[in-house]
Amino acid sequence: MNPNWHKEYLNQVDMLSMQQLEHLFSLSQLNDWPNAAGLNKLKLATHSQQVPEFVCQSQIQATDLYYEQIIFQKNTVPTRPNSWHDLFNGLVWLQFPKTKRLLNQLHVQDIEQYGLSPRTKQRNHLTHFDECGVIITYEKGEGNQELIKQLAEHEWHKVFVHNRDLWGTQLNTFMFGHANLEMLLNPFIGLTGKWLGVEVEQGFSDLNYSEQLQHLDEILEKQIQQQKLFLQKKPLSPLPLLGIPGMWDANQEPEFYANTDYFRAKPQTAQLKLTD
Repeated sequence: MNPNWHKEYLNQVDMLSMQQLEHLFSLSQLNDWPNAAGLNKLKLATHSQQVPEFVCQSQIQATDLYYEQIIFQKNTVPTRPNSWHDLFNGLVWLQFPKTKRLLNQLHVQDIEQYGLSPRTKQRNHLTHFDECGVIITYEKGEGNQELIKQLAEHEWHKVFVHNRDLWGTQLNTFMFGHANLEMLLNPFIGLTGKWLGVEVEQGFSDLNYSEQLQHLDEILEKQIQQQKLFLQKKPLSPLPLLGIPGMWDANQEPEFYANTDYFRAKPQTAQLKLTD
């Protein structure tokens, strides 16, 4: 047993994303790394039947199959022991099984059509979302649609400061990228994710967290398919993670957002100069 295995996690457990994980999985109560076996127990406890089986990487026989192909063909997720990166990946599987299945399917389709190397642009986008993705839900209404536009334009003060009271109600944050979660164990100024806006019905924030996840997983799966999202040139926008209300104590003060090295203005599109 290693009762101190989650010291880093406990240090950040008041952070929004860690609060969400704690609510679902009670990681603080575990005496040791859950690893593959523990993730499978959580799978049973959360009735996540669509999630593949988690298997310790050392127990997987040598194969020429790529990681995504193993998941697709073997219905197993290779999982390294005592790894925050792989543990968070497993916890995202448990929260968003339909979306993770779809991402895996899109990876494999591109591999079958174009080969493993060079990677397609779609696979690069899929990986970026899988590692660094943040989902921002916004309830239907012109005001919320305007806030999402402002977020895309890097109008950080308007969204994070002037409309701070809407976060947790009209707008909500869900961490999809497992690399984001790992880096949030040791947060630093400069930490940035890539966000995707998802419109939801009014009253979404009144649902319990498990119901929110279930609805969001279904909506997100459809949105990715219908919009052919990861075939787009730039499907995601940058987001300073520590600026999200509730994510870090220091961002409660408006002055926090004055750091223009972190909260950068949106780059201006270069204008073509016509010459005679």
